[in-house]
Amino acid sequence: MRIVTPFARLVTFALTAAGPGIPSLTAPPSLEARIRARLDSLQAQSSFYAKQLGTGNEVAVRADVPMNTASVIKIPVMILAFRDADAGRLDLDKRYVVRPEDLRRGSGLLQTFTPGLQPTLRDIVTQMIITSDNTATDIMIAQVGRDRVNRMLDSLGYRQTRLNATTGELFRDVWIAADPKYRVMTDREVFTRGFPNDSGASARNVAFVADSSKWLGRTTAREIAHLLEQLQRGELASQRSTQQMIRILREQFYSSRLPQRISFRVSIAHKTGDWPPLLGNDVGIIFAPNGPIVAAVFTNMNRGSFFDLEATEGRIAEDVLNAWGGGPPASDR
Repeated sequence: MRIVTPFARLVTFALTAAGPGIPSLTAPPSLEARIRARLDSLQAQSSFYAKQLGTGNEVAVRADVPMNTASVIKIPVMILAFRDADAGRLDLDKRYVVRPEDLRRGSGLLQTFTPGLQPTLRDIVTQMIITSDNTATDIMIAQVGRDRVNRMLDSLGYRQTRLNATTGELFRDVWIAADPKYRVMTDREVFTRGFPNDSGASARNVAFVADSSKWLGRTTAREIAHLLEQLQRGELASQRSTQQMIRILREQFYSSRLPQRISFRVSIAHKTGDWPPLLGNDVGIIFAPNGPIVAAVFTNMNRGSFFDLEATEGRIAEDVLNAWGGGPPASDR
């Protein structure tokens, strides 16, 4: 055990207050300053919010700036599905026949199966989260209703968090950006054709992701973290449904962001959202020894290395865990 005597405190003060040429003992940067510096090192629009639920400690960096959610907005869709199940409105054990017109490109595995697969709605919700399956997402939006998702969010007091479109609508809009004639394409035709790959596609994608009217969803780091806090506290659904939702989030397949440097120390229930290399988000609940921590990081309009972006998000999660988590901190790298 290290004992600090009054004399030692005096020497420390004197060295710290000394003038030029005298060694000084300065305090390390605060957690917020450290995270802000990491985010500001990226060539991206970024925001962050974290809260230690047991103490109320918070870190906020541009936490109230609306951001492009990408697939993070699938969390409220899941929440409404389980709330509907609690109310007897939706049977999550009912089987759904996946039709050709249901299939969507982008992330997810359901598109790789022959139409006719019959997963349960619970399976579909699970795939919507753990593989960010876009086919599953649009099936569930049709089951619960986009307007009802937004009414739920409004009733809970969320003013910035909104589901704006289905993934089918989003991908059709990508084609419309190339040529308005594609407005008449069906979801099946959009799926069959994939994504435009002409010489102008890359530049159009940058403009498309920047246009807030084309976002799949909108939120702020503070709002989505508070939604996760409500989920963790059991305020959004029954105890059984809450446990199932957190279990699903814990089964997330993608671990290259928030979990990257902490998954060997703690478990994390989280949801990613991305449009590489322009956008890479991650939000979740870190189950630290000292109690749960909610965290949300958003990086939009990235112009730098996507590898560095993901690595930075991993270091930020490690910073938070080292500061608040309890247990032995990892070495500073």
